[in-house]
Amino acid sequence: MKIGIFDSGVGGLIIAKAIRKLMPEYDYVYLGDTKRVPYGNRSHEAVFEFTKQGVDYLFRKENCEIIIIACNTASARSLRKIQQEYLPKNFPYRKVIGVLIPTAEECAKYNRVGIIGTQGTVSSNTFSDEIFKINHAKGRASKNTKVFQNPAPMLVTLAEEGEKKSAEQFIKKYLEPFKTKNIEALALGCTHYPFFKKEIKAILPKKIKVISQDEIVPKKLKEYFARHPEITKKLSKNKTTKILLTDLTKNIEKLSQKWFGKDAKPKLIKL
Repeated sequence: MKIGIFDSGVGGLIIAKAIRKLMPEYDYVYLGDTKRVPYGNRSHEAVFEFTKQGVDYLFRKENCEIIIIACNTASARSLRKIQQEYLPKNFPYRKVIGVLIPTAEECAKYNRVGIIGTQGTVSSNTFSDEIFKINHAKGRASKNTKVFQNPAPMLVTLAEEGEKKSAEQFIKKYLEPFKTKNIEALALGCTHYPFFKKEIKAILPKKIKVISQDEIVPKKLKEYFARHPEITKKLSKNKTTKILLTDLTKNIEKLSQKWFGKDAKPKLIKL
């Protein structure tokens, strides 16, 4: 059985690449819903429906044992419902996990944190809620992390198109509100944003830590596997990676071959 990775577009490929680098022995299937990206401006109902379709495809057609939802909007708006309603009825012995909580755990280590994300992720307030829960669970209620959020919607579109130069003006605009907040760290709350990590670091003061999901999620997944050997026992180990897309774009073909080798040819599917 395989490890599935689902995202709204190209962003999750960054996470998939990092996970595969840390744990190359497993078989991976990446599914990017590039036809309907971005999810950030969609309704809760639409995001849940799209996410459910992606998860269902990976379970039924690709024989995945566990799926990582590598989309923060989907993690914020759909993950709990997938876990509590979809899985018990359809695949009660398989797992679906997200990328948002591991990031929130990292954010909770700081006193003042900035977060950029899609409009959907920011308006859901899930990052703030999860950071608050983590602080309280660890007995840090009196030192609860101050969270400052700002949506950065254009970065998703620009990442999908591979446009780094055009992104700089938007990055400066999106980071502007944090200048007066005295933040200690900035979380990139969308899997598309590590595409611009270098540009973001160049604008931020060096003392501000950049929390990037491609650095956090693989380690957290490895720890999760160590706690759940019953999952890893079922996973096949042929070192393969399959990339599935709902729409084929030149940039994602280019990135697929750059990150996963020349033989990585994305396959077009319908959800």
